[in-house]
Order: sequence, then C-alpha cells, then structure tokens
Amino acid sequence: MNNQEEQQQQQPLNMKHLSPTESLEIESGLTLVPRVKLNLTIYPSTPLTLTNPIDEWKMKRALLDFLHSSFHYSISVPEEDLTVKRLKDLKKRKREDAVAAGTLHVWDLGFLEKGLEKNYELREVEEKFLEWRKGLVEKLDGIELNLEGVRFRLHVNVPISDDFLGMKKAWEEFYAFQNRGYSRGRREPDTIILRGVPSRWFAEPRVSSKPSMLVTHTIFSTFGKIRNLNVAEDDDLGKEANEGNEDLVSGLYCKIVVQFEKHRDFHDALRVLCSRSLQKEGSRLKADYEVSWDKDGFFWNSRNQTLEKNKVSAVAADHNRSEAPRRQTYGSRHSPDNVRPRRFKE
Repeated sequence: MNNQEEQQQQQPLNMKHLSPTESLEIESGLTLVPRVKLNLTIYPSTPLTLTNPIDEWKMKRALLDFLHSSFHYSISVPEEDLTVKRLKDLKKRKREDAVAAGTLHVWDLGFLEKGLEKNYELREVEEKFLEWRKGLVEKLDGIELNLEGVRFRLHVNVPISDDFLGMKKAWEEFYAFQNRGYSRGRREPDTIILRGVPSRWFAEPRVSSKPSMLVTHTIFSTFGKIRNLNVAEDDDLGKEANEGNEDLVSGLYCKIVVQFEKHRDFHDALRVLCSRSLQKEGSRLKADYEVSWDKDGFFWNSRNQTLEKNKVSAVAADHNRSEAPRRQTYGSRHSPDNVRPRRFKE
C-alpha cells in the first residue's frame, strides 16, 4: 500500500475525531474554519410605525456593548464580525414586522478547551460547545435595546445548517417512516447539498472561473469515497445574496451535491461541515455556505428524468418512423391522375 492510499484511509479517522473548535485543511488550499454563527432579527418592542429608518451603527454599538458587558467572561467580537442591516421598504411593513436583521460570528473558540483534562474526550468538548452556544442564544434572545427613546427586541436563533443534531434527528424520523415495510435492508441518507461557496474556489486555476467537476471531486474525496457528484452555478442564491449581502458578486456561487458510497462518510462529512466556514489560502473572505442533507432524492430523480427523457425520445423516434410511410402515401393520393412519370436519360 502506497503513502497516498494510507493518507486516504487515515483522513476519515481524523475527521471522526475532529473537535468543534479545530480547523480542517482540505484540498486546493481550502480550510474549514470553526465558528459560532447566530441569526439576528430586530423587532419593535411594541407595534409601531417607523417614520425614519433605524440607525444601523447605533444598533450595532448597542449590541457590542451588551456582549462585552453582560457575560462573566468577555466575548471577543470585533466590529466586523457583527452585521446589522435595516430591512428595505419600511413604509410597506406592518407595525409588528421586523425592522432589521443581521448575523453574529464568534471565531475565537479556544476558551472552550480551558478547564478540560489534557487527554479530554471529543464528547466533552462537543457538549461544552453546544452548551455554550445554547447559553449565548438564551442570553441574547429577547433582550431589549433602547435607541433614542425607541425600544427594540432582539430575536436570535442558530441557522438550521449549523444544527447537526437537529438535522440528524430529522433524517432519522424521515427514514424511520420510509423504512416501514421495507424488507430489503434499512435505508439511510448518503447525500449532502452545499450552497453558497464561491465558484472560483472550485474551478481549475488559470483555466476557468466556473466550478470544475474534477477539482470538486478531489476536494470532497477528503471525506470519503464518492458515488455521484453534481456541480452547477447557483444563480438563485446569488440573487438572494445580492439583495442583502455585497460580499460576493452574483454568478460566483455554486451548488454542490455529493453522494457518498457509505452512510458513515456522509455522517462524518456533514458533522464537520456544520458550524464552519470555508476559507481559501491567500483570501481574507470566509464563505458562509448552507449545508443540508438530501431528502428529495436528487440523483434518483435526475436518473429518472434522464430515463424518462430517453423514453420520450425513443417513442418520438418510433412515431416518426411509423408516420413516414403514411405521409408518403398521403402525398401520392393527391398527385394528378393519369400522369405518367417522366423518364430521364442516364
């Protein structure tokens, strides 16, 4: 067995024991960077009609002051890791609707390993990570902020794509129902869907800015053996992002669908992809992708559509072949009577 094969066998083992506070370097200069990300939505404390848009900077300063002063230990949150953007068309909003939304990132998670034994188990730091994140949500959710005499209420939640245990529970319930009466073995998920990563990071350098199947396959082979792979530009996400996020230009996003041969590789890959962002070597940008599991049977449906398309094409071809003699007979029926065909000299 050569060194490359040994490394490929060792990589899944390393990911299986990866702490939620550790980074993971994968192929093509990409690194999965751990973080806590929270979605923020800001509502008026009492239903009201706003005559003037809220001051984003003042709202941001109020939140940062709360973070730095309301915890037993100071949370290191630089100003650029907290975004607050007022929602558009405030005149059209209802009195109880949100007025702004944003995100909070916490990148410095080293403190979670403090107080643990030197040879701590992965389970210990995972539990501490989840407990701390839950406590942060509970501490922030529902707080009131006073801006120039107007009170606002903050709603906080963890993105669905960062909740690995929530997704695991969802697929277990889904397949528990699907497996009823299924006698040919237990069915389990094996396909991951990734959206929101820059296409150029999955492209062939100096060849194209569009995502490459070969490069993407190399990157995701880090997680295990791949059965099927689909890579495409994600225009819909680009349009959504441009409405409220100027960090990435529309057209540079891609959607990646990966089907693994083993459920265990799918499981470990999804666990590692949750609660992390993607960073390219030499770039300051950290891409917040969306990751989920495929419950709609992407590759199964694609295969069925291809088979159906081929079936329709075959039926159409048969139909054309059967119609050809008919058209010829129909044409001869309308030719002039008693007209002898002309003969040409050879």
